[in-house]
Amino acid sequence: MKENTFETIKRIDNNGKEYWSSRELAKALEYTDYRNFLTVVNKAKIACENSGEVIHNHFVDANEMVKIGSGAEKPVEIIYLSRYACYLIVQNSDPTKIVVAKGQTYFAVQTRRQERADNLIEDHNRVFLREEMKKHNTNLMKTASMAGVESYAIFQNAGYKGLYGGLTMQDIHTRKKLKKSQRILDHMNSEELAANLFRATQTDAKIKRENIRGQGNANLAHYDVGQKVRNTIANLGGTMPEKLPAPDAIGKAQMRIKKSKQIKKIGDGKGKLEKSKD
Repeated sequence: MKENTFETIKRIDNNGKEYWSSRELAKALEYTDYRNFLTVVNKAKIACENSGEVIHNHFVDANEMVKIGSGAEKPVEIIYLSRYACYLIVQNSDPTKIVVAKGQTYFAVQTRRQERADNLIEDHNRVFLREEMKKHNTNLMKTASMAGVESYAIFQNAGYKGLYGGLTMQDIHTRKKLKKSQRILDHMNSEELAANLFRATQTDAKIKRENIRGQGNANLAHYDVGQKVRNTIANLGGTMPEKLPAPDAIGKAQMRIKKSKQIKKIGDGKGKLEKSKD
């Protein structure tokens, strides 16, 4: 069996997302009895849940029509599998099979490549949102000043307390285990930055729209907006911002992006050089 078999049975949905059929994967892994394969799938589901992932994001139950002869068809149960699901399945399959060993290698390498790609996307999102936060925090500071806010630190804290369930900037800083020189916004992932960006832009708009004046009223408005953003996250079933993981510094994300561009540039240059030799 060729190593690229797992690649040839890969499917692509209408959104360009890759997935695999459980029945095709079972055949590729040389399971003659599909029921035995489902036992491995169940073990993979447990591993998926234990890793903190949502099972139905990786294992999707469906039905497909298959031919049974004379042009007739019948529905059969099938599971659409993500790359990660396939990785967990081969990890729980019989390691003595050569094909399973090949599958473990294939999905481990491909999963790692996907993780790197996803991490780079997250780095790009973080850098973009962090720059947006800088711009809108500056705008919010000007709006607050025009509204009569004398202590921007107190005003800023009010917004954080609303969004973070009563936690102050110092509380958040401590919770993220940051050094005194480190800024909390530089250690937020894209989800947390987006929540704070919404808080900042909506507070700015609210102060202007309602012509809010005075430190106390501005503080209350900022707290109210932060609390409403928090309530929205809760209603959507999202993770509260204080419970989101703190990534490394935004500067490191910028360096990774820069490095990836340099690698791509070198790769493109190599391709052009090889092409010129032909």
